[in-house]
Amino acid sequence: MKDMIVIKGANENNLKNVSLSIPKYKLVVLTGPSGSGKSTLAMDTLQKECQRQYMESMGMVSDSISKPKVESIAGLSPSISVGQHVTNRNPRSTVGTVTDIYTYLRFLYSRLGERICSSCGESIPPSFDEESSTGITAAEEDEERQTISCPSCHAELEKLGMSHFSFNKPEGACESCGGLGHVATLDLDAVFKPELSLREGCVTYLYDAYMEYFANILVAAGKHYGFVFDPDLPLKEYSEMQRDLLYYGAENEAFIRHFPDTKPPKTVGGGKFEGIVTGLWRRYKEKDGEQGAIERDGDYFKQQGCTACNGKRLKKESRSVIVAGASISDVSSWSLEDVLAWSSRLHEAMPLEGLPLLKPVLTDMPLRLERIIDVGLGYLSLDRQTVSLSGGESQRLRLASLLGSGLTGVLYILDEPTTGLHPRDTSGLIRVLLQLRDLGNTVLVIEHDVEVMRAADHIIDIGPGAGYLGGTVVGEGSLEDLMASEQSVTGAYLRGESLPASARSRRRGSGKHLCITNAHARNLKNIDVSFPLGSLISVTGVSGSGKSTLLFDLLAKGGSAGQKIDGCDSITGFEHVGNLIMVDQSPLGRMQRSNIATYTDIFTQLRNLFAALPAAKSSKLTSKHFSFNTPGGRCETCQGLGVLTVDMNFLPDLEVRCTACKGKRFKEEVLRVTYDGYSISDLLNMTVQESLSVFRSKEKIASMIELLCEVGLGYLQLGQSVKTLSGGEGQRIKLAKELNKKSNTHTLYMLDEPTTGLHPTDVGQLLVLLNKLVDAGNTVILVEHSLELIRESDYIIDIGPEGGEAGGKLIAAGTPEQVADIPSSYTGQFLRKALAGGL
Repeated sequence: MKDMIVIKGANENNLKNVSLSIPKYKLVVLTGPSGSGKSTLAMDTLQKECQRQYMESMGMVSDSISKPKVESIAGLSPSISVGQHVTNRNPRSTVGTVTDIYTYLRFLYSRLGERICSSCGESIPPSFDEESSTGITAAEEDEERQTISCPSCHAELEKLGMSHFSFNKPEGACESCGGLGHVATLDLDAVFKPELSLREGCVTYLYDAYMEYFANILVAAGKHYGFVFDPDLPLKEYSEMQRDLLYYGAENEAFIRHFPDTKPPKTVGGGKFEGIVTGLWRRYKEKDGEQGAIERDGDYFKQQGCTACNGKRLKKESRSVIVAGASISDVSSWSLEDVLAWSSRLHEAMPLEGLPLLKPVLTDMPLRLERIIDVGLGYLSLDRQTVSLSGGESQRLRLASLLGSGLTGVLYILDEPTTGLHPRDTSGLIRVLLQLRDLGNTVLVIEHDVEVMRAADHIIDIGPGAGYLGGTVVGEGSLEDLMASEQSVTGAYLRGESLPASARSRRRGSGKHLCITNAHARNLKNIDVSFPLGSLISVTGVSGSGKSTLLFDLLAKGGSAGQKIDGCDSITGFEHVGNLIMVDQSPLGRMQRSNIATYTDIFTQLRNLFAALPAAKSSKLTSKHFSFNTPGGRCETCQGLGVLTVDMNFLPDLEVRCTACKGKRFKEEVLRVTYDGYSISDLLNMTVQESLSVFRSKEKIASMIELLCEVGLGYLQLGQSVKTLSGGEGQRIKLAKELNKKSNTHTLYMLDEPTTGLHPTDVGQLLVLLNKLVDAGNTVILVEHSLELIRESDYIIDIGPEGGEAGGKLIAAGTPEQVADIPSSYTGQFLRKALAGGL
């Protein structure tokens, strides 16, 4: 028993009374079709019960924290889940800061740095005194303003401490950009439309009620100052005084200069107005340089590299300090692999008296770098913003840091750590997972990658289908055991893969091409690339090789005729494309209220459907009452969310079911109205697949639901928050929403790893949909790592050979068979085996 986690009678979501034993201190893989119940078992049952029991042992559990629907779980350990949701949105957070490697660098440069005297220009060598022998943490806490004397001219200079090498502290941050590395400018042409009046929408982000609200304030402000402010006057006809009031508000110098002797209004009703431009800048600064939803939607702020620090974030004095031939800004911009090579040379550059002091840095820093490189992230740089990382990259970065924690006896639950990883780099990730296991931990991985399954000590296959068709254990044991099992879905796929491959025919395309000439953005090495239209094209290569730069930073911006694209000489061929649809893995939204039904516009149809029912009309209920986003029919206790948030102090907030509506979101009179026997709450709790039979006769709703099923998302609930979706799920919802818009022109679809989160059997379903698009005369271009999809493409463009600076070259272009014959292509090496049958 002590070497097993024993689950009895798990019935959460779609699980069907699942009972199983998970071996502890092993690498265990949980696999099965998308939506079969893997995450429900791992996260919603196992992880939730681990947390509940842990908090209960600390005396922190109240009746409101519900136990998952499981009879019992024995043998649990403290658990840590490593998901793919990027929670750190701070633009100041970088790979260097979150891994603490940048802290080591700051200590190194403050102690070992060689600086130039600002008076005589001579070099000042480092000095090692007793005070500099403190540890890293103490060194930062105890820093006081000190001075040093130049040995050449004896000028007194401020001693540079750790804070002088931090772009998050005033001592080190560039004064011009505040340590962000870029400065923002507000695009006034995007914010204002001069030909319109205020009521007609001259401020582009104001709608209806807001326009009228602002109009009333501005009219009152005009009265306060003794002039008429006309909300119906076109902006281009405003006087300078009226324009300054609208732009900058009543308390800004730009407007005060017109009435220097008049005190500004004290109340909003009396005309107290912040100003449109002033308000946008205030919100931007409050978010520390991150655009909010309003600003982002309008693309109002344009980022430009700071000319004072050239994007390096630090003051000139800090940037000029040298260690082993490089400044801290230089080291931060290198790939982690290059930083590791540089750190191995530090011994040679160090005076003997400095060795004892810097020994922790010289041992710990390379160890951390090696762990990150092992999980396939050696191409990242320390100055890379964490907000720009994909879900898979964030997860692997956290995984590397967990290795250094030294914890034992922990249950680690990981959600598809191979996401975004080229098959070549999977072995490094597996090595890290095995290291975690060998420390004495249990590693439970939700995964579809066959190589990870081969490395596992134990595999559990959940299936056989998605949603209500899943929720049972259909296979257990080794990969060979699954292949021998008649019930295992994964085993059936692997058996099919072991058979000889059938001959494949490749589309030749329409004969027209999109061409990028001399692509040199980021790490691209002046390459010319041609995309044959009318084909299914995969852009491949190891992580960080330049695939996304080529596709989303260059090609995606070439749709406007005559537009100058930074990063290449020209992009031609867009005259053959009628429509461009780009679907990436950026989050659908961070609003808890946005769910599958609202995002796809199914909810609007649902509300209208319910409002038209006789029972709704007799109760005088309108479509407004069937919305959980506005007062009227929603439960006001939880404000239509169905859950209440409990503040857990130092632990993450916990969501518990609303006690008033029992999680149903609506008032009782709304729930009494039913369609085909279902209330609106029942339908929101239904999976997409299940709802298809209910709405078969409603064409508009049914067409959207069918598309969601076609992209492999039939297992999601209609009312499920978009915050809970992975990058791959979010992307496939965007794809379904775009496909629901009928188009008669040649459409170019650009997708970023659409197979993320898909079981190999579901990849086949997605492939059918993509082939339909191409057969209808369109072009589909994917950034992809999945060999199942790459080998079925008509054309491959392989970028590499490595990530970061060692990438950016065109390694191969042609059919999968042609690419497989090119020895220098890593993708080709794996394709040879995939084309022969057997992954």
